[in-house]
Amino acid sequence: MRKTIITSVFMLGSLLAVAQNKDEVKEGWSKKGNISLLFNQSAFNNWIAGGENNVSGTLGLNYDFNYKRGQNTWDNKIIGAYGLVRTKNSEFAKKTDDRLELNSLYGRQASGNWYYSGVLNFKTQFAEGYNYGTDNNGKEIRTSYTNFFSPAYLTFGPGMLWKKSDNLKVNLAPATSRMVFVDKNRTLPNAKYFGVEEGKGMRYELGFYTSAYYKLNLMENVSMENILSLYADYLDKPQNVDIDYQLNLVMKINKYLSTNLAFQTVYDDNAFAGFQIRQVFGVGVNVGF
Repeated sequence: MRKTIITSVFMLGSLLAVAQNKDEVKEGWSKKGNISLLFNQSAFNNWIAGGENNVSGTLGLNYDFNYKRGQNTWDNKIIGAYGLVRTKNSEFAKKTDDRLELNSLYGRQASGNWYYSGVLNFKTQFAEGYNYGTDNNGKEIRTSYTNFFSPAYLTFGPGMLWKKSDNLKVNLAPATSRMVFVDKNRTLPNAKYFGVEEGKGMRYELGFYTSAYYKLNLMENVSMENILSLYADYLDKPQNVDIDYQLNLVMKINKYLSTNLAFQTVYDDNAFAGFQIRQVFGVGVNVGF
């Protein structure tokens, strides 16, 4: 039910976008992006209400390089982010963000805003991830659980693309392959590790992949970027649709400073039986290029 609600809300937003967006696809290369550094710090001294001193920082990259010539269109996006937080009473610096995502979408015009398409998406993380707990003496300990390329997701397949502009597009790919890669030495005894069986390093899926992108200016100096992907695996529980929704909100203060909000929710029952939620908010330094 929750998945249906999320999908319906996004579809409604897309319909509104179609009515409002008047941008046309531009010829030649179109390149834009930014590097951001978010910083947060909290300090407490004799603060009766409680609190823990902490400092955190997140470095992010969001870069688009798109091409249009005649009947051909080719859109590419790179998203990268890595963040750490250090608290006074913790033994370890812990990750607040860690992701690397590459998207490539080629289209050959069929009619109007419709294109025959081929899509490729790759997702993984930069560094090792841990589960945290305490030992018998109450000391904080951590156990390695994930790492670069474990897991990693490679998705590719043919489809149909509807593209109004670089800021508004939806791709439908009904015969999409997805490969899930893991370190086979991390697979769990008698259990699946991100859907990969014990002792194996890869899982193959074939399913229906939908991706949508919508970016708009809510008002002057306030932009909102929406990225949605849905995947249903024909070979295993097709009713369990994987969802990945990202929202990036940038509120510019001046040329270099802004307030940034990043929100992401993921549903993938091979990784976790429920919704995963990530939210990062802070004042940052942005450099556009």
